[in-house]
Amino acid sequence: MRLFFVVSLLVLVCISVSAQQGRFRGPGTAVITIAEAKNLQDNSPVILQGKIERFLGYEAYVFPQYLFSDNSGSITVIILDRVWGDVTVDQNDMVEISGILDRDLTEFKVIVRTITKI
Repeated sequence: MRLFFVVSLLVLVCISVSAQQGRFRGPGTAVITIAEAKNLQDNSPVILQGKIERFLGYEAYVFPQYLFSDNSGSITVIILDRVWGDVTVDQNDMVEISGILDRDLTEFKVIVRTITKI
C-alpha cells in the first residue's frame, strides 16, 4: 500500500512538471541576444547565452550583480546564491540564463531565475 502511494505521488509530480513546461514556444522561450533584450518591455522573460565577465558588487547591499556579455553587448545580471545552486563558472565558461528583464529609464538588468553551464 505504501509503495502504491509513493509511485502514485511520483507520477503526479511528473505530470505536474510536464504540464507546467507545456509546449509554448512564444516570447520568452527562445534564446535572444542582449541587444534584442534591451528592446523588450520591463518584466519581459528572457533567455540569454553568454559569459559572466566579472562580479560588480552588491545592489542595495543585498543583491549580487555580475556583468554578463554576448556578441551583441553586455548587461548587468542579478544572481542570488540560491539560484547558483551547485553551478560554478569562470569568465571563460558559456552559460545560459533565464530571468526577467528589469528596465528603468537608463538601466537594464536581468534578475536571473536559472543558470546552466553549457
